[in-house]
Amino acid sequence: MKIKSLELKNFKRFTDLTIKGIPDNARLVLLIGSNGSGKSSVFDAFEFFSSQNGKTNRPTRLNFEKQSGIQLEVALTTQEFGKEGIFSGKWHRSGKLSKNSFYGRTSFRQVPRLSRTGLGTSFNIDGDTDRPITFIDRDERFENDLEHIFAKLLKEYFVDRNKSEIIDKVINPINTAFSNIFGNEPSTKLKLLEVIPPLEGKLAKITFQKGGSEFHYHYLSAGEKEVFNVLINLVARKEYFQEAIYFFDEIDLHLNTKLQYNFLKEIVENWIPEDSQFWTASHSLGFIQYATDYKNGCIIDFDDLDFDKTQILTPKPKESLEVFEIAVSKAFIDQVVQGRKIIFSENTDTPFYNDLNIPNTLFFVAIDKMDVFHKAKNHKQFGLVDRDYLSDEEVQELKKVYPNLFVLPYYSFENLLFHPENLEEHYHSAGKAFDKTAYAQKITDIKNNERDYLAAGIIQARAGYPFYKENEKAKKLKEFKDGYKGVIELLRSDDFETFYKVFPAKDYGKELPERQGLSTSVLSKTKWFREQIENCLN
Repeated sequence: MKIKSLELKNFKRFTDLTIKGIPDNARLVLLIGSNGSGKSSVFDAFEFFSSQNGKTNRPTRLNFEKQSGIQLEVALTTQEFGKEGIFSGKWHRSGKLSKNSFYGRTSFRQVPRLSRTGLGTSFNIDGDTDRPITFIDRDERFENDLEHIFAKLLKEYFVDRNKSEIIDKVINPINTAFSNIFGNEPSTKLKLLEVIPPLEGKLAKITFQKGGSEFHYHYLSAGEKEVFNVLINLVARKEYFQEAIYFFDEIDLHLNTKLQYNFLKEIVENWIPEDSQFWTASHSLGFIQYATDYKNGCIIDFDDLDFDKTQILTPKPKESLEVFEIAVSKAFIDQVVQGRKIIFSENTDTPFYNDLNIPNTLFFVAIDKMDVFHKAKNHKQFGLVDRDYLSDEEVQELKKVYPNLFVLPYYSFENLLFHPENLEEHYHSAGKAFDKTAYAQKITDIKNNERDYLAAGIIQARAGYPFYKENEKAKKLKEFKDGYKGVIELLRSDDFETFYKVFPAKDYGKELPERQGLSTSVLSKTKWFREQIENCLN
């Protein structure tokens, strides 16, 4: 289920609020605004709507009326069912929305220590009977989630005698998520080792590993507990909420900006069911950055609004820097950006460009090559894209037609990292031997072995490039479509600097010993790498 619009009248702090214009493809709706701006009240509206639709623990309208004696209204429009409403004095249970059409978590869900020493708590997980009634109440579901998982896995074990259930259904998915969120650096990599139920009067044994240390759940950091809490909750509950609106308040607590970004990305893209929509509220930079990057995300700004008056809110334009002002003041943004060149670059490459500290230059994340291109073309900023399959003549022509677009000298970011010159500088600085000529020959041999296969995919790959697709550039688009032969000619050459421009080094040569155990953060700090980026931008 996905919401298209929401109307609240006389509900909590809202006299008359309408949120509309949510795109049909929206899987993420991020509410931004300072503390007390009304974000959580929207989630109370979801909870109220849900409670009138078959759930137990139903809150009364008196909990939510802004002004007594005036009719309260909660109405929403979904893609699937159109408009449904609930009014005071006329309780309406939809025949279309199921009781499990909504699933929410309050921001009060932190569990610093486990407390249960046995199984047997009474609750109905399908009916969500242990949920908090309002979004100012504490969410106590974490240990219930654990108990449900323990009971289910024990039952499956005794029925099927399958000891791998807990590994396949709990430990492996959570460790994959940990890797995506916290990374794989030895010092920060977090791994769940075992989950043992609370038995014989003892607490559950939930053990983790970081670096060379193993430790109990109690000794996780606050941010790590926050991540684990949410993941365990989704492991336990999401099978009961497959076509639902998920609304989680402030899941960014205790996380730094990078982890905020990674966490929201992981939840939205890998843990929320396909036919569901995820709503969350935050004023954190990492969440705002991800919502602007994610093509199926939208942002609703609640800041500095007078809700005693009628308010109509629509998604904020993603390309506007204003969406960041709630996390970082406008004065600060203006001060940071003033006099600097703003360059949008392709997704995961961006942090490494910023680490170069190129004078008067800031890099901002874009989703992909197309997003970079449109930001550079439409917003009078600059863009930096991988070269991919472009001939020398095409690179020069692109720079003429789109002067705000920069193109890397080689196929991709990884071509720079694994260029013989870059590897030579890295190995020599580490006091290790490196045969540049032999390495270049290995790459050449790989290219020759794969050349025909690469050539077969060039036309298809180039068809997805965004260049020259404006109506007035139809002639240039035709010329571009016919220009693939120039790329094939580059690949036919055995001169390293000629073919390497269009050789996908990120996909080929991974097995070479010269490339083993090398991190991007190390290889992107060489003098050679920096010079290549500076030359590209000049």
